[in-house]
Amino acid sequence: MEGLHHHQYYHRQHHQQQHQQQAMNVNVDVDRLPQWSIQETKEFLMIRAELDPNFMETKRNKQLWEFISTRLKEKGYNRSAEQCKCKWKNLVTRYKGCEMVEEEAKRQQQFPFYNDLQAIFSARKQTTLKKLCSDKEEDKGRYRGKEKGKKGVSISGSTSESINDGNDIKEILKCFMRQQMEMEIQWREALEERENERRLKEMEWRRTMEALENERVMMDIRWREKEEQRRIREEARSERIDALVTTLLNKLTRDDHKK
Repeated sequence: MEGLHHHQYYHRQHHQQQHQQQAMNVNVDVDRLPQWSIQETKEFLMIRAELDPNFMETKRNKQLWEFISTRLKEKGYNRSAEQCKCKWKNLVTRYKGCEMVEEEAKRQQQFPFYNDLQAIFSARKQTTLKKLCSDKEEDKGRYRGKEKGKKGVSISGSTSESINDGNDIKEILKCFMRQQMEMEIQWREALEERENERRLKEMEWRRTMEALENERVMMDIRWREKEEQRRIREEARSERIDALVTTLLNKLTRDDHKK
């Protein structure tokens, strides 16, 4: 009978362990996110490319990622805004890693979405340059008119277009360099401002610490003065007691001698 009970107990324990293991496997399968397919990634990059100008204009892009998530769901891909954001960061990281590879074929072989990312960043660069120099178009037109009037020579055909293109490129590069210098100046000013704030805070902290130290020293001096006064009072009281005891002893001694 004892052997039968032992066998039933072992069977129940084994069944419970199998049930727990199956539950854990189910939870793992539920929590595991499905991988992005190539087609899904392509669709994602197409949507992201359309919205890249919007991403460049604002830093609060939570709504943009939610919009991308909604567009993917319309195409049959269930991805959250946070998953889309993480996917973009991973793709950009792999793209920057492939930039070190010299051969174009190897880049595409190592990272199949290299051309898609390159198209996005190239369009972003062109948009940035156009935006930097958009306020210079009118001045450039007047400058060209003055130059033509001075030379008195009309240039036509491909020669005129090449000169204009060269002037455009030079002007764009000047605008870009000027913008970079302005950004660097702003960065340096912000850095100096933060450094000044840090120095002011450090000076304030030092003054506070010095005030606390002075207060502690003064409290220590007052305590020592009180202790010294207490010691003097104790010594004076002890001397009075000794004098009184001596007087009593002398009196007792005289009384004994009289007797």
